[in-house]
Amino acid sequence: MDHVSSPDEVFSFTGLRSGALSCLKETRPAAKCSAVRALRAAWQQGRLPLETEDLAVTEPGSGIPGRPERPELVSPLQVKHRSMGTPEGRAALIHALAHIEFNAINLALDAVWRFAGMPRDFYVDWLQVADEEAYHFRLLADHLSTLGHAYGDFTAHNALWDMAESTKGDVLARIALVPRTLEARGLDAAPPVRAKLAQAGDLAAAEILDIIMRDEVGHVLIGNRWFNWLCEQRQLDPVATFAQLCQRHKAPPLRGPFNLEARRAAGFSDEEMLMFTDISR
Repeated sequence: MDHVSSPDEVFSFTGLRSGALSCLKETRPAAKCSAVRALRAAWQQGRLPLETEDLAVTEPGSGIPGRPERPELVSPLQVKHRSMGTPEGRAALIHALAHIEFNAINLALDAVWRFAGMPRDFYVDWLQVADEEAYHFRLLADHLSTLGHAYGDFTAHNALWDMAESTKGDVLARIALVPRTLEARGLDAAPPVRAKLAQAGDLAAAEILDIIMRDEVGHVLIGNRWFNWLCEQRQLDPVATFAQLCQRHKAPPLRGPFNLEARRAAGFSDEEMLMFTDISR
């Protein structure tokens, strides 16, 4: 058993995937971030085995995902939109971004523990993503505190995790519809949000968005790589399979404008890029 110290507490892990499950169940955001960092450090130092078996967990009521009592989760239509021209409005936006990153930590951890039988690099990739998403969350939460607020002060929605629930039975569906669909939307949305923050004079938030955007291109690239690998293993056409999975799981329709440069850098194929270009017109 590996015991890893953090500034606040000691985390104990027996393996990479069981450790990811432990981090996933952690309800305290700061502790979750510290636990993820400790798990990755222990793995990189060669102190943890990679379990190959299915890890049993009882659902529902399993504590998955671990999250604090607040923010209150409501329908996306009930999340209040506030003017960016006010400090309260900027704080609400930063809170919404922090909530996305918090969910992204849980999504990456869930991929590590839930799906047995994948190549070793699959788990390494999603552990890296979890660690980077935790870094993003900390940046946003710290900035939110400078605006007089904390994570949990505003309502939020659960659309990202709803898709995780829908796709938990198939790693191909999960990879197709979370990193390649929902998270890829962040590539399109980030530049205009960054511009609005900069225009409002919040240059610190704009710089955080630059960091997030840089890393998210890599995260979507990881999703594309594993989606194409899985399609090849199952002898499936990637474009047709993606369309079928979107329909089966009622994924949000693709709507432009698209950040074509970022999507190309994130590994979307030439055929997919033509589709995005057509929709953008």
